Amino acid sequence: MKKKKFFLFLLIFCTPFLLVAQQDNQRTFRISKNLNIYNSLLRELDMFYVDTLNYDKLIKTSIDEMLNTLDPYTIYLPEEETEDLTFMTTGEYAGIGALIMKNGNEIVVSEVYEGMPAQRNGIRPGDIIVEVDGKKTDGLAVNDVSNLLRGTPNSQINIKIKRYGEKKIISKTFLREKIQINPIGYAAEVDDKTGYLLLNEFTENAALGVKSAVNDLIKNHHIESLVLDLRNNGGGLVNEAVQILGYFLPKGTTVVTTKGKNNILDRIYKTPTEPVFPNLKLAILVNRSSASASEILAGAIQDLDRGVIVGERTFGKGLVQNIRNISYGGHLKVTTAKYYIPSGRCIQAIDYSHRNEDGSVGYVPDSLTSEFLTKNGRKVRDGGGIIPDKQTESKGKLNVAHYIFAQNLYFDFATRYASLHPTIASPKDFKLSEDDFNNFVDYLHEKNFTYSYQTNKYFQQLYQVAKIEGLDSIAQSEFEALKTKLTPNVDADIRENKDEIEALLSLEIIKRYYYQKGQIEFSLRTDDDLKEAIQILKSEETYRKILSAI
Repeated sequence: MKKKKFFLFLLIFCTPFLLVAQQDNQRTFRISKNLNIYNSLLRELDMFYVDTLNYDKLIKTSIDEMLNTLDPYTIYLPEEETEDLTFMTTGEYAGIGALIMKNGNEIVVSEVYEGMPAQRNGIRPGDIIVEVDGKKTDGLAVNDVSNLLRGTPNSQINIKIKRYGEKKIISKTFLREKIQINPIGYAAEVDDKTGYLLLNEFTENAALGVKSAVNDLIKNHHIESLVLDLRNNGGGLVNEAVQILGYFLPKGTTVVTTKGKNNILDRIYKTPTEPVFPNLKLAILVNRSSASASEILAGAIQDLDRGVIVGERTFGKGLVQNIRNISYGGHLKVTTAKYYIPSGRCIQAIDYSHRNEDGSVGYVPDSLTSEFLTKNGRKVRDGGGIIPDKQTESKGKLNVAHYIFAQNLYFDFATRYASLHPTIASPKDFKLSEDDFNNFVDYLHEKNFTYSYQTNKYFQQLYQVAKIEGLDSIAQSEFEALKTKLTPNVDADIRENKDEIEALLSLEIIKRYYYQKGQIEFSLRTDDDLKEAIQILKSEETYRKILSAI
């Protein structure tokens, strides 16, 4: 009897382990089987395919396609792209300090960084790059030219450019430098005793930059409140976000945890230091492009009722990536876990693990999200980014202003404008004249600017389906009326959206004279989200009421 009980105990105790071992064996077999298939296929192609194969390109494409079935953040970087990895984590590279883009068939300088080699050596936005170190740019992609511009620090580079209004090719020879992109885009007092700080990204030393900038605002302007702008900040290093949170929260506060399949990589992040700004009132600006580390910072501040979140619902990226070394100097940036902010919620909005039949992924619907509580008992939800305490109207409407932008017409006109105006007023005072605006409208006509609503594309599809089903005749008048309404009236649309067009054109012009800092100064003049945040911070009653569960 005892033997039977003992064997029964062994059976019950051992069965789970046997099942796990069996599953591990099956997984190992499937991996081995598919690797053998892949190797066999490659050998057959090598022996029998009619043309010569580019093996590096072939393998890289197959790897990229495989990873594309997972999520957009899991990527393979071969050895030659290691510099991109360094830039992602540090914001550092060796080059000339300029951004380039494709404009038609030409490679054009889109922006230069103030104080960097390109700006100091007279390269301007709008300059067409025709040659780099003797290599012509005709037919090259943006990435190809970008690689030509980069190099080792202190190496010489020769760039030949075409400039609007000048007939001769201009040659520039100077030295590449180590370029460090400052994560702090702008810092200033924007209202009595209220500071503003724009944080562009969470690269190395971003936290130290925030600390230094806020200390300067306190020392020089005696601020008592801070607006931290995380709009369009796509994230970066989690440790930097944790360190920044430590400036505002008690030491040892849990601000984020990560949980994945492999619990070896699970982590609990706590604020590492005593707070530097424990009494500073805080408002954080976010929008739909605030993601990852931005959402950790904003979400922790919201969950712990340490500040007020203002703006649009954030992107909803609750996934954590780690860098793994791969053979031959390559790297795999792989999603290893999901992160959870202090209330216990995960804000991941897209379910990449369960795809639709067509391969697409869907957002987590609000009906399937769960309710959580902040420190003070306020209700918050998971599965859809961070919902601000004070939501503002989305500014992402597709209208004529954005179609002009998409065709680079603000950019091209600004290039022409800068060639005719050696100087302009400061960003705080600049205003586009009526004549300037009318000249821009004439320029749009000169370029035969036109566009079609996205809605019109779907209307055409609907009409074709209606024809197939024989419904077009019975609804012909309705279709004709709708077609008329969906045909853009360019001049009327320009008049209706004049303010937005003027603002976007002004920003592009200002960039030519005052660079990124000037653009920010100008945009803050009419920033409704900033105005809302300032009003909340100025009213102690409003601020406390938002952070209260009552």
